[in-house]
Amino acid sequence: MNRDSDGRSSTPLHSVSVAGAVIREDGRMLVIKRRDNGNWEPPGGVLELDETPQEGVVREVLEETGIHVEVEQLTGVYKNMARGVVALVFRCKPSGGQELTTSESVAVEWLTQEQLLERMSEAYMARLLDATDPNVPHVRSHDGVHLAPKNM
Repeated sequence: MNRDSDGRSSTPLHSVSVAGAVIREDGRMLVIKRRDNGNWEPPGGVLELDETPQEGVVREVLEETGIHVEVEQLTGVYKNMARGVVALVFRCKPSGGQELTTSESVAVEWLTQEQLLERMSEAYMARLLDATDPNVPHVRSHDGVHLAPKNM
């Protein structure tokens, strides 16, 4: 481990977040318009120290959308290279609740794949589209907007 002059670890720290790719039977996907930056994204947030990734997804989706979900499968691991955030994305199916905006969202909607293309940045849209691919999980890096070229 590398140490700085004060003896603290100089190894970069990463944040782990979770997100839900919530897909209805009709194929529409649950997204929020974030209150802090106005971006359309799948619901999610920072994983708490005392919860499993699956518990975190259930909590985050409910907190941000009012929708209860059942976690089905890990569909991707995504790293925001600019911010050092690693996101675990899980395909989920809705199991109840009612869409509602929260302190974190100004809109909650069920979008088609075509609507995702119109409203979402590539980095976040990939999380939802990857969840529909049977060849999962995907591992991708991005800069917060665009996906990084695939590594060879």
